[in-house]
Amino acid sequence: MNWENLFLQFILSYASTVCFGILLHIPARAYNMAGIIGGGVWEIYWLIYYHHHVGLAISNLLAAILISLFSMAAARHLKMPMIVFNVPALVTFVPGGQAYKMVRNFALGNYPLAMFYLYQVVVIVGAITLGFGLGELIIRAVKYIHTLSKSSKSKV
Repeated sequence: MNWENLFLQFILSYASTVCFGILLHIPARAYNMAGIIGGGVWEIYWLIYYHHHVGLAISNLLAAILISLFSMAAARHLKMPMIVFNVPALVTFVPGGQAYKMVRNFALGNYPLAMFYLYQVVVIVGAITLGFGLGELIIRAVKYIHTLSKSSKSKV
């Protein structure tokens, strides 16, 4: 594992997250936290996908779940909406490169390669969508369990 490469990956994903947050006009006090979430989750994704060779769908799914969980924690800590953190942190996972290659190969008549990239786009987008949903489900389940434990303690 190359530590310099991991550090560079973090810096670039942090910068892209913050820059996308600036484009979206999120509050300035959310830039750093959104960048940390985006950079940190990208590091985890990078390790899972490229070093542990976990599949494309599972690594994107885990990344989306982590973005959702960390965004909720940041939203509660900074008293801001969750979307302020999870949309900028998501920018590094959007399959823009694969979508470009799909359209390019389709226009050039290379249909098998175009279908390969279409498959990747669908898998990544589906995993991100499912990951955000599962992250929200985990958050609600933890909140529900916490509420149940509070109500059972008050009855005793």
